This record gives sequence, C-alpha cells and structure tokens, in this order.
Amino acid sequence: MKKNREATLNPSKKRIFIGLLGLTFALTMLLILVGGWVATVGLRQLHPNLPLLAQLITVILFLLLSGIITALILSIILEKDLPFTQRIRGLGIKLFLPLMEILGPRLGISKEKIRRSFIEINNRLLVSGNRSRIEPERLLLLLPHCLQRADCQRRITTNIDNCRQCGRCDITSLIDLARKYRIRTAVATGGTLARKIVRDHQPRLIVAVACERDLTSGIHDAFPLPVYGVLNQRPEGPCWNTRVDVVEVEKALRIFLK
Repeated sequence: MKKNREATLNPSKKRIFIGLLGLTFALTMLLILVGGWVATVGLRQLHPNLPLLAQLITVILFLLLSGIITALILSIILEKDLPFTQRIRGLGIKLFLPLMEILGPRLGISKEKIRRSFIEINNRLLVSGNRSRIEPERLLLLLPHCLQRADCQRRITTNIDNCRQCGRCDITSLIDLARKYRIRTAVATGGTLARKIVRDHQPRLIVAVACERDLTSGIHDAFPLPVYGVLNQRPEGPCWNTRVDVVEVEKALRIFLK
C-alpha cells in the first residue's frame, strides 16, 4: 500500500538533517583524532605506557560515536524507531544537535530550517514507534502563552479554565479539543514553567505547540519522555498573538490516544 504524503518525511528535510549530521560527525571525529594524536605526543614525555592509553580512549570514542551516528541515520532513513536505537538516538541528539545548529548557519542553512527538519523527523519516528495507545489522562497538551491575545486580561497560565472562551484566539478551540478527548491541558510562559508542569503532571507523552526554537529545546530537554511538536503560526511576529492549526493538533491527539 502506498504511503500518503503525511506518512512520509519531506525528502529535502531528511537530506538536510542527514547531511548536516554526517558532516558534524566527521568534524567531531577529526577533532577527536587530532586530540588523541596531540595527547599521545605529550604523554610520551611522562610515561611510555600513557600514549597507548590515549590511543585506546580515542578508539573507544570513535567506535561509540560511530555506533550512535549509524543508529541515528538508520532510524531516519527507515523512518522508524528501531528497538535498539531509541536510547542511542536520544544520546545522539543531545550530542550532535547543538553542534549542527552552530555548523548549519556557516553553510547557509538557517537554524530555523535545521530545527524544522529535526521536529518533523522526531514526529515521524514517534508516530512509527507508536505501538500502544495512551490513556487520555496520561497525555498532556502543552501550549505557549503567546496563543492568547496580548490584550486579554484573563490569566490562563495558572489555570486554562480561566479562559472565558470569547473566540478571539485559538485557546477556545484547544479547550474544546481537551474536553472532547478528556486530556489535560496547560499553558506555559517559558521553559522553566514548562518543566514544572511536566513534573507535576507526569505524562507518558506530550503534544506541544510552540515555535521551532522552543519545540527543539523542549524535545531535547524532555528526552526520554516523548514530545510530539506542532509548530505555531506567527502572523504578527514571534511571541505575539500567535495561532495554531487546530486540525493538526487534533490529528496528533488521535494518533496517540485510546
């Protein structure tokens, strides 16, 4: 059966991510090898056996990072979270993604494009590895405060039910979704509050709405807790009266919920 367009990764995003990942790995390996050589030369002056130890550490690092990068690329190419790669994938993302965000702009690839690629790949791997549905009370819908109208006087970061649902922003539709699927919903003003909300709710999975930067850092920080990211829309600029495709949020919820 043919895969539909939503079921496969955008090939250009896959190429961008794999290409940058491979280049970052190559540069990291080069630094490790140069560092190992320098250490070998310097340690020879201290003890004849120390260069052998430095070489052994270099080989172990090379093999370890080679395994991590192979697992990452294999998961992305096959578009599935293989049983033996999930933990390794998380470690690889924590190691290489920050380096990719440094290297990419120097090659003419914006951080935003790298982050979009990462979010799409993360979502696809979550969907492909979704073997068991989650109880509604174990799923958390996490929203950014910028979805609320800037001139609204209602404080919803402490309790989203404080919203009077006037319909001027997408919070109204998202509350309706939360009630329809009986899931917990919270609004965060930033990373610190988001982490506190996650600790308090202890979900098994998060569907998060945010910009590229916040989603990337959230997915990175929350691992191994899975986070499915939905990008917001910024018709008036970042962090100001943002919007979200509510249909896309509902599709994500239906994927994971019992």
